[in-house]
Amino acid sequence: MVQLSRICFRKYGNLMDNLRLYVRGGSGGMGLPRLGGQGGSGGDVWVVATKNTTLKRIKDKYPQKRFVGGAGANSSIRALKGQRGKDKEILAPVGIAVTTDDGKIIGDLNTEGERLMVAKGGSGGTQYSAFEPSRGQAKHIRLDLKLIADLGLVGFPNAGKSSLLTALSNATPQIASYAFTTLRPEIGKVMYKDYKQISVADLPGLIEGAHINKGMGHKFLKHVERTKQLLFVVDVSGFQLASKTPFRSAFEAVQLLTKELELYKEELVSKPALLVVNKMDLPDAEDKLAELKEQLQNPDEFSDLLPDDMIPKNYMTFRHVLPVSAATGFGIEHLKSCIRQSLNEDEEMETKVIRQERLQALRSHLH
Repeated sequence: MVQLSRICFRKYGNLMDNLRLYVRGGSGGMGLPRLGGQGGSGGDVWVVATKNTTLKRIKDKYPQKRFVGGAGANSSIRALKGQRGKDKEILAPVGIAVTTDDGKIIGDLNTEGERLMVAKGGSGGTQYSAFEPSRGQAKHIRLDLKLIADLGLVGFPNAGKSSLLTALSNATPQIASYAFTTLRPEIGKVMYKDYKQISVADLPGLIEGAHINKGMGHKFLKHVERTKQLLFVVDVSGFQLASKTPFRSAFEAVQLLTKELELYKEELVSKPALLVVNKMDLPDAEDKLAELKEQLQNPDEFSDLLPDDMIPKNYMTFRHVLPVSAATGFGIEHLKSCIRQSLNEDEEMETKVIRQERLQALRSHLH
């Protein structure tokens, strides 16, 4: 059982999820006609995935948002081959897509140390260019943060997501009784005894019809795409969003959440997911949990509880169904170890796949 010692929470306030930058490769150096000397090439501009940095940090450090490679040195009698200009590196967070201004993907940076050239330096002058150097490439690029956390909490307002986040980490999200409790993603850090950290994002409350952009709508769903796994949170007793909307049981809540994700982007439903059944301190919670588990095992048999347009094409499969009470702390330790186990399983799988791909590539290279 993974025991938790210290849990810390950082409130990122206005989470910055994209940044536009100007990049230009360095100009090449002049050639030397009478001795056939070559000018140095200009430096390239690279985006490098780095741990512990944020887009906001880039913006604060470089308010002009301009990154230019070093110029190549001119050819001279002392050095016929001019020195190459210095490369410029933009240290960006892991988990970003780099795109052109009009949205074409230049590349993704998903692991620490990955590099992507975004502007090539100009060539130095040689006899082929009449010793004239060329300029470096210049363009605007966008850094778009794809992964905001390891885990995204998905639930209707008042399912107790904020209280759960507080129990998982010592977060203090603003908890209120109105429909939109969380107005922007809050990221809690759960730290384990061996210093492993897992980030959990409480995403703005989803409402029925979010896919048609009611309320937080797409803004919320865009963030869901950016987490490795999903943590569904439902109230064991069900909920009623407003006096005009029907009462929904825990099973219906799970299917409505699934449907919202599916209508926005079908592949979201295949993300690894855990289900947290909250408010187990309430009367009759045990009976309701047993009923929910039975319904989740045969969702087809119970789908007639839902309006036709709310039945998902594919039901979510949950790795674990975890009863907890954010109010009393019941089940929280077990939830933390299941979260970690689930993320570890995926990491191991990914490593395996990468190893196999590399082996394949090596074999086909040798044949």
